[in-house]
Amino acid sequence: MSTAIADLSATALAAAIRSRSVSPVEAVEAALARIEARRDLNAMMALCADRARAEASRAEAAVTAGAALGPLHGVPFTVKDLTSTEGVATTQGCALFADTVPATDAVAVARARAAGAILIGKTTTPEFGHKPFTEGPFFGRTLNPWSAGHTCGGSSGGAAVAVATGMGPIALGSDGGGSIRIPAACCGVVGLKATLGAIPNLQAPDLFGANSYVGPMARDAAGTRLLFEAIAGPDRRDPYGQTGSLPRRALRDGERPRIALLLRCGAILDPAVEVAVVAAMRQAVALGMEVEPIELDLVSLEPHFLVLLRSLLLARLGGPAARSPEKLDPTLLATIEAGRGCTAVDLHEAQFARSACFAKIQETLARFDLIASPTLSAPALPVGLDPLGRVEIAGRDAGTIRGAWYPYTFPFNLTGHPALSLPCGLTPERLPIGLQLVGRWHEEAYLLDVAARLETALGFPGPSFEPVR
Repeated sequence: MSTAIADLSATALAAAIRSRSVSPVEAVEAALARIEARRDLNAMMALCADRARAEASRAEAAVTAGAALGPLHGVPFTVKDLTSTEGVATTQGCALFADTVPATDAVAVARARAAGAILIGKTTTPEFGHKPFTEGPFFGRTLNPWSAGHTCGGSSGGAAVAVATGMGPIALGSDGGGSIRIPAACCGVVGLKATLGAIPNLQAPDLFGANSYVGPMARDAAGTRLLFEAIAGPDRRDPYGQTGSLPRRALRDGERPRIALLLRCGAILDPAVEVAVVAAMRQAVALGMEVEPIELDLVSLEPHFLVLLRSLLLARLGGPAARSPEKLDPTLLATIEAGRGCTAVDLHEAQFARSACFAKIQETLARFDLIASPTLSAPALPVGLDPLGRVEIAGRDAGTIRGAWYPYTFPFNLTGHPALSLPCGLTPERLPIGLQLVGRWHEEAYLLDVAARLETALGFPGPSFEPVR
């Protein structure tokens, strides 16, 4: 069996399984072989190889019998360790929960499996997804497949690395402030944070104040769409997931999408990122799209976002942190402790700012079909930085990492708009650069149509599968 099977996209692999040119057993074995071959990347928290092989055998029998097949039949996938998986450890990336094995799958996991996908393992995450670097005392550091000296991003770093290097063509990540889009940009893959409630997420303790999303990651827009369509849909248990079948807006032949180009949001922008994003927009114009520059102040939202993050982590983990601080990442402890300074007035003011940002984005998207921006203001940062510290961009002190490096991502967790990261180029050092596209609520289909058209024109190369440098 050729391990080239592991390099197939999700759509190519699903089609090959349906045509019987590749069997589900071969697909699972190829993914497991790639995981073993790339253990140096440290992308996996747990494997369920025996169960995956048994499911692959049953999937192969279904193909042979001519049974009706789901859209993901026989396709291996991974799940970030923050998301519950029935019978497979879900540790939150934390030693405190090393022995936690959920009795049920999260909604997105259950739907992916119902569509025929085969779970092969759980991917790495910083503890409770609290920082944008995938590292922690429980499992170590996950390496970027493009450069070991640079972060793979976070907090869905293991998922991005797994997709980029053939450990399964699709993955489920989660995104509380950019945690799907940040590692997608760092690792050169596609990641989608869907509309709030489009993919039900029932694990959040505050369902009404939710700003964390489960979502798909893949090597291309088509694979991202394949997984998204399998896991999206209403669930009456989710207050934002009540809607039934929504009208699906698609990009029509000959249509000229109107794109608002947001290069400046109040942060310093790395010149290589600016060059790549502007070049991508030139490609958009060449494809017949209309591009108009805009400016929005997103950086000023950082203090309000921090109030929401810190107070949430304090409420959820204050007790365990006090009882067993030695089992937690020091940066998580510091974030929890900072939550003690948040007042009820701060929390309400953060919600006021969230509402004001929503109104501003709605007004922008009344005039444009999409917003395009850099995913990150700089490419993957060097490893070893303090995630709570300051960062230098373009040779200048740019401020705190959240406000300086990913001010383009976390605002859309607050507003609920769908946003995806698409690879759009490489720096001179051959680090990936991400282009973020943001759409109107529940217009993921349109967003993915535009992404697919741009993706073809940009022709982004996949990463090498050789050991990282």
